[in-house]
Amino acid sequence: MPFISGRRTGRRGTRRYTRRDLVVLGVLLGLPVLLDLAIVWGPTLASVVLSFTSWDGIGDIKWVGTRNYVNLFTNYPQFWPAARHNLLWLAFLGLVATPFGLLLAVLIDRGVRFSRFYQSTLYMPVVLSLAVVGFIAQLVFSRDQGALNAVIGDTETPTDWLGDPDLNIWMILLAAAWRHTGYVMILYLAGLKAVDQSLKEAAAIDGASEAQTFFRVVFPTLRPVNVIVGVITVIESLRAFDIVYAVNHGRNGLELLSVLVTDNIIGEASRIGFGSAIAVVLLTVSLGFVVTYLVQELRGEKDR
Repeated sequence: MPFISGRRTGRRGTRRYTRRDLVVLGVLLGLPVLLDLAIVWGPTLASVVLSFTSWDGIGDIKWVGTRNYVNLFTNYPQFWPAARHNLLWLAFLGLVATPFGLLLAVLIDRGVRFSRFYQSTLYMPVVLSLAVVGFIAQLVFSRDQGALNAVIGDTETPTDWLGDPDLNIWMILLAAAWRHTGYVMILYLAGLKAVDQSLKEAAAIDGASEAQTFFRVVFPTLRPVNVIVGVITVIESLRAFDIVYAVNHGRNGLELLSVLVTDNIIGEASRIGFGSAIAVVLLTVSLGFVVTYLVQELRGEKDR
């Protein structure tokens, strides 16, 4: 047929971008990349370089090699308690707050009454900054005027929940978990809504209980959400700063690596090189957890 023989049979050639297209692409892609390099990776690389120097922010920069790291691990008594607190923070959010958020998501997904109200109420702390959560923790756990001592009637010899270094870390962890639980709940709730209902029905027909259906059918389908929750939990644990600084400036039992970075860089000592070394250690630990977790999850996806 004539119209068939006249049809173009060759492959469509590569589109040529006009100068206007190149300008638009350069603006839409180039500016975010430049901002990311300038705001994130630029200071990161600068911190890595400065960690091998001695600098007070005003005088000359002196190269000291690994001396900052040697002093950090051997002659800086605040470092190891802060590192333990960060790891405790990670363990508490990962093993307590995250499973509790998953439990709340499962209960709400089952269609309980007033589920919208529960979602809004439990998610409300997420919109608050950790600094505000720290101020709320002071109102609740304060020794003299705190709500907790008033509720339990401990007025004659009130417990110093935030002043006792053996107790305050646990109180602050509860406050941080209060915020983290709502975030995890919303993420898992979105994942549960996307689960194919036919999988649950097939498991029920095969005689599986609700617990068996969840752990063997539903939970494996939540692998993408697990990756997101795991990365967020690690980041939230290792970057914690606002809440402890709002309570007591990160001292007396609430030391964290992020607080040590701030105290050394912008504190009275102005040891920018030493503070940068602490920041590099925190960055290395963060990347170690995140990269290891992502590699394991990606390997799991390939094996499926």
